[in-house]
Amino acid sequence: MLADLAVGLAEHGQDVDVYAATGSVIPGTHVVDTGIESATLSGALVRHGRPRRSLARLADAYDHVFGIVERGGYDVVHSHGFDPPALRRARAGRAPIIHTVHLPPEREAGVALREAQQGREPAVVVGVSTSQAQAWSPLVRFDRVIANGVPVDRIPWSNQPGRGLIFAGRLSPEKGAAVAIEIALTSNERIDLYGTAYDEDYARILRQRHAGHPLVTFHDALPRAELWRRFASARAVLCPIDWDEPYGLVAAEAQAAGTPVIAFARGGLREVIEDGVSGFLVEPGNVEEASAAVSAVDTLDRRRCRQHAVDHLAFDACLAGYEALYASVAASRAEGGGLTSYG
Repeated sequence: MLADLAVGLAEHGQDVDVYAATGSVIPGTHVVDTGIESATLSGALVRHGRPRRSLARLADAYDHVFGIVERGGYDVVHSHGFDPPALRRARAGRAPIIHTVHLPPEREAGVALREAQQGREPAVVVGVSTSQAQAWSPLVRFDRVIANGVPVDRIPWSNQPGRGLIFAGRLSPEKGAAVAIEIALTSNERIDLYGTAYDEDYARILRQRHAGHPLVTFHDALPRAELWRRFASARAVLCPIDWDEPYGLVAAEAQAAGTPVIAFARGGLREVIEDGVSGFLVEPGNVEEASAAVSAVDTLDRRRCRQHAVDHLAFDACLAGYEALYASVAASRAEGGGLTSYG
């Protein structure tokens, strides 16, 4: 999403720098190498339901990065950090900070965001779905909700029924890879899983459990363009999440490929999928209901899946929302005013 935003802004004539870990590449925009090796921060990755680790190392990394950013003389700094040391910041030098929150509610992150919202020049906090904003409301007010989107025009699609099921995403408990396999095997369907071992213990146990199974194949993560082609040739994409998904980019990309999505009805997926049209939303944790949805998936019109993505999930609306927000933040900075909060 961040890459699409940076490229879209650059195509609209905006001067954009992306500060990212060493080795990051986004064709079509300027990436600044921060000198941070992502592997050195692996212990601090967000693992849903588990306490954060290595926050001191994260704090050092963000101090370093924001120190570089502060010398850039920017009008607006847009932060997508998941971590309290990033989320508590309200300014980068003289530039106001916008925080886009890509997580379900988390206490430590909430404390950091409230800190950023205090003072005469508060940070701006943005959510990616209405569901997410409502879930966060006991902890933090969101100033805006700007739904994510996907580059529908770049995603190839097919109106022909595909074969097999796909799971795509990081291999960690909250994303539901284990349950996706259970749904596929209950349905006697082949499943291909694409993703990195975000939680190495979880991924290793999962691969060992299904090693050699004729219906289960694990793949490394793929470039998006190749993954989109795989989506277009699949019968359905499974998103049996075990947390309140803030948005659901995989589900949006699958629908843009014309492929129905079967998902647990949690979080932002309830806004991304049109139940009975572009997929099925089933009771969270109900494998039998999800398997029944697999049996019924061929009754859905793949052209309507694609059209739902065109009408409701295209990235253009996200890009326009952020451009308007940047203009508003810059104007408020010049006038000494503030933004109206999301209610």
